[in-house]
Amino acid sequence: MGALKYSRQRESIKELLRTRGDHPTADMVYESMRQIYPNISLGTVYRNLSLLVSIGEISKISTPQGADRFDGRLSPHNHFICRHCHKVSDVEMEEMDDMLERAGRKFSGIIDGYTIHFTGVCRECKFSGKSC
Repeated sequence: MGALKYSRQRESIKELLRTRGDHPTADMVYESMRQIYPNISLGTVYRNLSLLVSIGEISKISTPQGADRFDGRLSPHNHFICRHCHKVSDVEMEEMDDMLERAGRKFSGIIDGYTIHFTGVCRECKFSGKSC
């Protein structure tokens, strides 16, 4: 792929995701972007999110149920996905430096990364009685 033409909208989407920790859906990004660009289309947001994921500028978090979420934080970290409200949260934990080495012990290919998604019930759902 050749050099990308600069796009203010694409850069704004990327910046929005870097400043948000709630891992918004495409629809949430669209609603936020309409505050800045009232005429932006949902299709433009979807295309830019897809492009940013494909070039490694943001990451996409696919949830078992509910819409995909997007994350502007590119440093290695793990996520928690609530099985009730589908909220995605960062999970801060100690580094697991030996994870790649351990995973590669019985694998003949090359493992160069990993993603961990924890699932369960978030604090808000737990205290609202949705933990069952």
